[in-house]
Amino acid sequence: MSFHSPADDVIISSGYRIGPAEIEESLATHEAVADAGVIGVPDELRGAVPKAFVVLDEAHQPSAALAETLQAHVRDRLARHESPRDVVFVDALPRTSTGKLRRRALREREGVLEAD
Repeated sequence: MSFHSPADDVIISSGYRIGPAEIEESLATHEAVADAGVIGVPDELRGAVPKAFVVLDEAHQPSAALAETLQAHVRDRLARHESPRDVVFVDALPRTSTGKLRRRALREREGVLEAD
């Protein structure tokens, strides 16, 4: 069994403390983004790096170019180390019945956290 606390949502990358909500809010300001979720994934060099899961609005299609555009969009608004190193396009994000993002489910999907 794994223990999860709100502090687990903080990503420690090269000694920087990164809040995923700030990255999600930055992504949400891009016209192509309908919804976004961010988690930290292991990185040999930095300890962990942000990884974004993005739901696009109906007018946009997933592409490598759009992923790079979204990374640059975050970099233009936040510190460089807060930009997601990877952007994955998904159809929907896991949410609770009250609408809160279930980052735990994203971590389980990535194998960063074992399922209970």
